[in-house]
Amino acid sequence: MKLQTTTLMKIVIYTIGLSILCLCSFWLPWQSRVLAEMYPEFAHLQYPLLIGIYLTALPFFFALYKILELLRYIDKNIAFSDSSEVALKYIKYCAITISLLYVIGFIILNYNQAGNPGILLLGIIITFTSFVIAVFAALLQMLLKNALNVKSENDLTI
Repeated sequence: MKLQTTTLMKIVIYTIGLSILCLCSFWLPWQSRVLAEMYPEFAHLQYPLLIGIYLTALPFFFALYKILELLRYIDKNIAFSDSSEVALKYIKYCAITISLLYVIGFIILNYNQAGNPGILLLGIIITFTSFVIAVFAALLQMLLKNALNVKSENDLTI
């Protein structure tokens, strides 16, 4: 049952990663050209926005890799290990990085007075979602650290 669950989770993670990779490769450049043609007064922001979104994709894919690493630890029955704690720490840092990059993007968009409400709403959703993931990863990291401490104390007890 556990192997089926982790296999399903791996399929979901690969599907999410492939979907975001396709969006970044095909849909985003096309959509940025369309928006630059529709709103020529903001055409100068086309490439800075694309670069900003691609910068947020890097920690996203790194976090997906760390999630797959955690699932491998669960499969190998070593979920309660220091390496799992390190993976959770990296996931937390990636989520914080994504949130910070989007906040910086909001500041830049507001400075240039280019805040489209739909795009800003989507950015706010992404920002808060990654912040919630960061808090959740920090909580899991703390719980795992406590469990590892209890485990090491029990290992020392005769």
